[in-house]
Amino acid sequence: MYQVYHRTPVGIALITADDTYITKVSIRDEEGLQETGTDSPLLKEAIKQLDEYFAGDRKEFDLPLNQPGSAFQQQVWQQLLKIPYGSTITYGQQSTLMNNPLAIRAIAASNGKNNLWIIVPCHRVVGSNGSLTGYAGGLWRKQWLLDHEARVMGKGQIKLPF
Repeated sequence: MYQVYHRTPVGIALITADDTYITKVSIRDEEGLQETGTDSPLLKEAIKQLDEYFAGDRKEFDLPLNQPGSAFQQQVWQQLLKIPYGSTITYGQQSTLMNNPLAIRAIAASNGKNNLWIIVPCHRVVGSNGSLTGYAGGLWRKQWLLDHEARVMGKGQIKLPF
């Protein structure tokens, strides 16, 4: 298992990988545990792609990903990958897209267990009234990411009600 810390405009990303997959990308306010395997080509590629995302040059990630979860959680996370860059959907829309309209709470809970911050874009899911809800990295980061994508797409800032 390898891990590296990387500074981003919204905090310190902790990127974890094994020999084959990126297994976790989380955000924190400060560095913590010791880095291991910082010469890992996979970690270097993840850092490169995150930097491209923050520079506005990357809209989709192309990394081998693996995060543990139930079959249902895997379906939820796969649906997140289909949300276009610069767009948002509601939890209700996500449940409809998954042909499971009664599973809104379970889908929201699965979004909250997503361990691949930004790469699996759970920040693009908002409340039914357009409000920012539940983001492990903090709502200000969710707003920043949505505004960043809107600016890159030439849409200006997205102002959502709180």
